[in-house]
Amino acid sequence: MHETISRLYTDDGLYPPIQPFDVRMLSVGDGHSIYVEQCGLPQGLPVICLHGGPGGGCSPSMRRFFDPRFFRIVLFDQRGCGKSTPMASVKANTASHLIADIEHIRQTLKIDQYILFGGSWGAALALLYAQAYSEHVRHIVLRGVFLMTQSELNWFYGGGAGRFWPEKWARFQSAIPQNEQHDLIAAYHRRLFSGDYSQEVEYGQRWHEWEMSLCKMEDRAKTIRVSSEYARTFAKLECHYFINKAFLECDRQIIDNIEKIDHIPGHIVHGRYDVVCPPDSAWELAQRWHHAKLEYVLAGHALSEPAIRDKLLFIMNSLRDQYY
Repeated sequence: MHETISRLYTDDGLYPPIQPFDVRMLSVGDGHSIYVEQCGLPQGLPVICLHGGPGGGCSPSMRRFFDPRFFRIVLFDQRGCGKSTPMASVKANTASHLIADIEHIRQTLKIDQYILFGGSWGAALALLYAQAYSEHVRHIVLRGVFLMTQSELNWFYGGGAGRFWPEKWARFQSAIPQNEQHDLIAAYHRRLFSGDYSQEVEYGQRWHEWEMSLCKMEDRAKTIRVSSEYARTFAKLECHYFINKAFLECDRQIIDNIEKIDHIPGHIVHGRYDVVCPPDSAWELAQRWHHAKLEYVLAGHALSEPAIRDKLLFIMNSLRDQYY
């Protein structure tokens, strides 16, 4: 436990894979049970990692951004995805439910304050939780900021990003009849919730492929294929949240309530060439959140982008040193 930091890093620049010391299925009501795991130091500095999507699920690679000798690392799969059950369920599945789940996890694990670490949808969820329970948030670290606004949805599902990648946009758009193409979220929603499993899988794959193929700078030419069930789940949950604007009170709820977290220190890392979540969202957030530091890096959207990975690791090691 006392070897130098340089010995801990692997070839990809992250900490080596670690195994959880605690894994549980936590009942949160409404028929949902969520998968929760803890890694690292049981009495360490608590950090909760919020995955993207909605519907993406956490992965073992997310553990590796945190020094396991110092951090108590908490990961969980949000309602309806990953190892949580029931799979792909949108019943009682809103931003408010997820915020309540995070608080339930905090109380169950007897944690007073977290560092919140989230990217993309996970960034939006981190901000929403912090605005509801600011007294339990010590620091916020965000990547690929998404503010859950209509303008961001219009950008990605209304043709903005498609102007940079017309061949990928054509594939995504052409799956829908022309008379429905004015609202692709609604058109995909009808098919993803049709009750026809094969159709739901087909459109789930197209939805997932459109998003994932634009996440990284170096491999956007590749076609991203995942399991049928993963694609269907991911697409159904994202589409459910996006067509309902995550059931927020208003379009700019996060920005309009930023004063609730203005006293909390934060770091924001955003790819300069992020076409999934445009960089101006991170800029607006940083302009209004006075204790946050924004850093643009030469990267796209994904957590695995080298420049994003390196910057987040540097930030978490800085927080380790600061709070210890």
